[in-house]
Amino acid sequence: MTHLLASADRLLLAAEEAGHGAEEFADGGILASGAWLIPVVPMVVAFLIVFFGKRSPYKGWAMATGTMAFVALYGVVLFISNLNQGITYEGAVHLADIGTQSLGEHVGDIFAIEWGWMVDGLSIMMYFVVGVVGLLVFIYAKGYMEGDVRHTWFFASFTLFAGGMLVLVSAPNLIQLIVGWELVGVASYLLIGHYWEEHENSSAAIKAFLVNKVADTGLFIGAIIVGTSVGSFRFTDIMEAIAAGGGDTPLARFAFWAGLAIFIGAMGKSAQFPLHVWLPDAMAGPTPVSALMHAATMVTAGVYLIGRMFPFYMVEGFADEVRGIIIVIGALTLFLTGLLALVQDDIKRVLAYSTLSQLGYMVTAMGAGAYTAGLFHLFTHAFFKALLFLGAGAVIHAVHSNNMSDMGGLRKYMPYTFWTFVIGSWALAGIPVLAGFWSKDEILAGVQFAGSSESGFSIAQGGAGLANLVLVVAIAGAFVTAFYMTRAVWLTFFGTYKGHGTPHEAPRVMTYPLVGLAAGSALAGFLNVPGVTEFFTEGVGARFFEGFGGLEHHVTSIDWALAGLGSAAAIAGVAVGYTIWGPDRETQQARDTFSIPVLYPLLRHKYYIDDFYMDGVVRPVRGPLARAVNWFNDHVIDLVVNGAGWLAAVVARAVYFFDQRGIDGAIHASASVTGGGGGLLRLLQTGKVQQYAILLFAGTVILVAGFVSFAIF
Repeated sequence: MTHLLASADRLLLAAEEAGHGAEEFADGGILASGAWLIPVVPMVVAFLIVFFGKRSPYKGWAMATGTMAFVALYGVVLFISNLNQGITYEGAVHLADIGTQSLGEHVGDIFAIEWGWMVDGLSIMMYFVVGVVGLLVFIYAKGYMEGDVRHTWFFASFTLFAGGMLVLVSAPNLIQLIVGWELVGVASYLLIGHYWEEHENSSAAIKAFLVNKVADTGLFIGAIIVGTSVGSFRFTDIMEAIAAGGGDTPLARFAFWAGLAIFIGAMGKSAQFPLHVWLPDAMAGPTPVSALMHAATMVTAGVYLIGRMFPFYMVEGFADEVRGIIIVIGALTLFLTGLLALVQDDIKRVLAYSTLSQLGYMVTAMGAGAYTAGLFHLFTHAFFKALLFLGAGAVIHAVHSNNMSDMGGLRKYMPYTFWTFVIGSWALAGIPVLAGFWSKDEILAGVQFAGSSESGFSIAQGGAGLANLVLVVAIAGAFVTAFYMTRAVWLTFFGTYKGHGTPHEAPRVMTYPLVGLAAGSALAGFLNVPGVTEFFTEGVGARFFEGFGGLEHHVTSIDWALAGLGSAAAIAGVAVGYTIWGPDRETQQARDTFSIPVLYPLLRHKYYIDDFYMDGVVRPVRGPLARAVNWFNDHVIDLVVNGAGWLAAVVARAVYFFDQRGIDGAIHASASVTGGGGGLLRLLQTGKVQQYAILLFAGTVILVAGFVSFAIF
């Protein structure tokens, strides 16, 4: 086992030489050195559930939940320790080397293949989120998945899902990150298509898998460019190369394309416009899957990747020009996908488009240089988005329908679900002083700073005007968020019940996690009140690239005017939504008649993007292109294969003839001669000594006669 603290020290030293300061952090002791257990335990247990889950207590649920309890406990202890004193630690196990070396003389790059674990502010935050939120979702899943036909398989895949995300966030190098990236993708395919008997569900799983594979190509290309340019795939070595400066280095020459390619990979996982189309369809999976996917795994991976590579996008001379693209894509996502939530009847799809919008906020923050703000919103969003999905699952569990047109009046039947769902909705909308208010306000402040003359956000990166436009879009997005969540709350919980049967509150195993997540949705924001309690800022500030002082803008006080503007937009969204959907009607359809000409038909067709992909990509591939490939297969490949087969048959017959008539004939003739000779010799072997003596005497006479004759002549 090799501990790579030295590489972090070299990074900080290089940053100091470049004129930046560096802070001292703790190495975390045995707590950090043993953190390899965080990703390993879930991966091992996932396979144990496959083989032994059906014979274990609760058919695999206990094993899975116990694993998440371990991760949650470890994550909480690390989180608290990091808040007290920042931790930076990196450990690795060397597996192999790839490259060429000859007689000690360097011929080519030697790339170390390592499995390792990184413990710093960013990874610790993700350990905490995946562990704590994941534990509550796993507990909830016991009630939701009760009686499921593939109960054990679900918890095996669910544990693999969480484990893959932990492999990803613990990765100290791009190769291991890609391994975790793909594990998450495979597990999501299994979970989205859990009810694969219905074609719609299996199609949704395939769609999610394929869209992500297209985007993953960008990540692979970007990782190869960065790794080969630096001579290493380790993040610490990459940061060290950035700290050393740009100039005419290989990394600087290809930085723009590498940064763009990596961002495309992030766009796929974090479902950024226009690669967002897979996420709403992913609601086909069980609701606990939706909760964990949207809150703590999968979709947060892209934001995490940008955060891990943050200096690459911020330091001038590298991929800083990609920032303009990042902030534009984030802004488009936060606003356009938020509007799509307005026309959804499926309550889970409302929340899915909400997730897309909030991911847009996070990506926008990263593009604006607001590292802490983007990650803080990821942190708070995990609580209220998991809460909302689990609340939606409790409603679906009670009324046996996903559609809000079959709901209404549920606050009377489901008080725990109602109040926790309202808290989650308000937190999502950014209502003061819930968690979403603090994190979204920091994003607005970060975007506002990017539009100022002090930010250094150059014209090549998008310019200050772009940042100011994005700020307006982000504030408008706050109004839209509050507007569609008010619609969801009123159509689901107010008025009279429009469904069938009698709804009921969810069992305690499902409501207790709701209460826990509601507490997080209400209180998590107080970890990072600018200028007052900046625990989160200090925690995520413990990172290996701390030496790059001044890369990000961190607000140190509350901008009351901006906070008031954002809050006013959210409150206005609630007020307008209440005005429209507050009155009850005989049917839900009569309540939900609000529509804006031109816009709403466009939203119902999802901007025709799905149609474009289907008509412009899928059908051409399945139609003319598929027919062309089939013709080529039948008339070219098959011709070659069949010709090769015919030639092989001719050669085989010739070889067989030569074998039978040539080789076998020679062998048989040799055997016949040997057998005949042996038969003749057998006549001489009578066993009578007298005959042997006569023959010996005769032979001697013949030999003597021969010698005499030879001498005479």
